[in-house]
Parts: sequence; structure tokens; C-alpha cells
Amino acid sequence: MRNNGIIARYRAHMPVSDDTRIISLNEGSTPLVPALALSAAIHPRLEIHLKYEGLNPTGSFKDRGMTMAITKAVEDKFEVVMCASTGNTSASAAAYSARAGIKCAVLIPEGKIAFGKLSQAMIHGATVIQVKGNFDDALNLVRKICHDYPVALVNSVNPYRIEGQKSGAFEIIDDFDGVAPDFQAMPVGNAGNITAYWKGYKEYHACGKSDALPRMLGFQAAGSAPIVLGHPVEKPQTFATAIRIGNPASWKQAVAARDESGGLIDMVTDDEIREAYKMLASSEGVFCEPASASSVAGLIKLSGQGFFDAVQPRTGDKIRVVCILTGHGLKDPDNAIACAEEPVTVEAREEAILEVLGYSVPAFV
Repeated sequence: MRNNGIIARYRAHMPVSDDTRIISLNEGSTPLVPALALSAAIHPRLEIHLKYEGLNPTGSFKDRGMTMAITKAVEDKFEVVMCASTGNTSASAAAYSARAGIKCAVLIPEGKIAFGKLSQAMIHGATVIQVKGNFDDALNLVRKICHDYPVALVNSVNPYRIEGQKSGAFEIIDDFDGVAPDFQAMPVGNAGNITAYWKGYKEYHACGKSDALPRMLGFQAAGSAPIVLGHPVEKPQTFATAIRIGNPASWKQAVAARDESGGLIDMVTDDEIREAYKMLASSEGVFCEPASASSVAGLIKLSGQGFFDAVQPRTGDKIRVVCILTGHGLKDPDNAIACAEEPVTVEAREEAILEVLGYSVPAFV
């Protein structure tokens, strides 16, 4: 099936007209990868699938919302858009703005952005401004500037971002032929994505395209877990930069998604995220950015607490869980290298290589 982008695919569910000029990079239609080894390692009753959002055009789920946000900004005659970002939003906003032929400005926390993401915003021609503060400081500035000047705000507080991102839920239901998973697990940073997926699941269910609603499982980093703690975190800390946010813009909506679905929002440590990050790459061949792995880290934590032991799956013998992997691992190559084993250096001789591989070297060599 040809992929024309999420607005074209789900036009009936999107706030566009026949005259709307669609700004798209053919985002969406990302794979839902069965994770057999991961399922067996975490809990014998789990059937885990990985929604690999890192295969969107700019390497993250942000493209789903940005195609909608930039499309509407162009429709509303804006010539400049702006966002605050820890990385992925800036990359996506810059790319879609370039596609639309409009200007883009991004505010990033100084020294708190992965270079893989920063490089994208820069190469697409965005005006990148580093703020001496955290993400929340940057977002407050963006909100004020966009209120006072003819600049479109394209962070997740823009409702069109949520409209685009809900398409991920549509795709999951379509891939499962109308059967909803028992659970959906995902990272929670600014909380727009859990809000969007829940909206998508409810819409599909309301129009009869889904048999049920999943329970939503959200996971924050322990050093950046305002929703779990119940108060903003002034100086959030985690190596998973995409979820290093101390006061989520969609906090109330995320809590509503949790409560309405009968799910939970919990936190995982950086060490737990690192282990899940390496586990995904080594056991399933799926390379995601660190924040993405918090969804898997959360499943491991819940399994260890006996959470899934008494759960009754709605269909079949297995508890079906979809983990949203929000970004590609190449977004943050420095952390990948830091978590992996260093290359082994040997002389350019066959026997030296065989020794590293654990093969015995013939006596005559």
C-alpha cells in the first residue's frame, strides 16, 4: 500500500477541508514489530509488539503531529512557526517548515539536546536559539512570543499536533484488524503523545472500528517524574533527554488518559532505561533512542512486581501489549556508544581475530 501520509490516510478523522494544502513527508505507516524474545524474557504471558516510530521521516513520532500543525499554520497564513524542544520537535518542525517554504525558529535548553537532533534542526535551516534554562523556561518564552506576535506555536499544546499524533492509535487498531491491545506502554515527557493516542483509541472505538479500549501505561524517568510525584520538578534530570521535562504541558490530559483507561503512570530509573535500551537492540535488533526504552523498562518493572500475573487477556492466551518506541536510536549516538562495549583492537592477523571470536587457532598457524 502506498503511503501518502497520515492526513491523506485518515482524512475523515482530521480537521481539514478539500481545499487544504497538505504539508507531508509521507509520515506514518510505521511497522508494528512482534517482539518474541523480549516477551519471553519479561513475562511468559506477554505478547509484546513494538510500534517503531523511529522510522518516520525525521526519525520520531513528532512527524505525525507536525504534518498537521504545519498544514494548519500554512492554511492560516502564518509565515513563521516556533517551538521549544528537547530535540525531536525541533527536528520535525524544521523539516516540515522547509517543506512548506516557511520560517522556523526553535528554542532549546542550552547543553541539553542530543546532537543527532540538533543537527537536523540546523541542516533544515531553522533559526536555533539556545536558552540558558530548561525546557519549561523555553516553552514559557515561546508561548508569550506566539501570543504577542504573528508566529504559530507548534508545540504539543497546539491542538492540531494532538490531532495528527492520534493516527498512531488508528494504525495499531488497523494492523490488528479492529482488535485493541490489552495495554499500551509509552514514554511520558510533555505528555502530548499519551493524550493523543488515547484520543485516537476513543475515536476509533466510538465509530465502531475498534472492539475495545486498551489500558494506558505511561512511564517517566525517575529524575523527571512530575506526574508521578504530583508536583512540577524544577530541575529535571535524566540521560533520556526526550522526556527531561519538569512541568508537562499536557499534564491534565495525561492523567485523564490514565484514569479513563484504568491504566497507570509510573517512573523508571536511568539504569532501568539503559538496560531496556540495550535489551531492545541486542534481543530484537531494534535501535531506539533512550527515552523510547522507558516503555519497555516500565514493563520489566511491572512484571517484577507481579502486575501481569492476574491479568486476564481479552482475546487468546496472551496479554497483548504495544510499546511505543518514539524515536530512532541515531537521534542520540553518544548514549548508544556509551552504553555499548568498546571495539576490540587487534593486529591485522587472522589468528588474532579468531581469538577474539573464541575460535581455537590451529597449531600450524
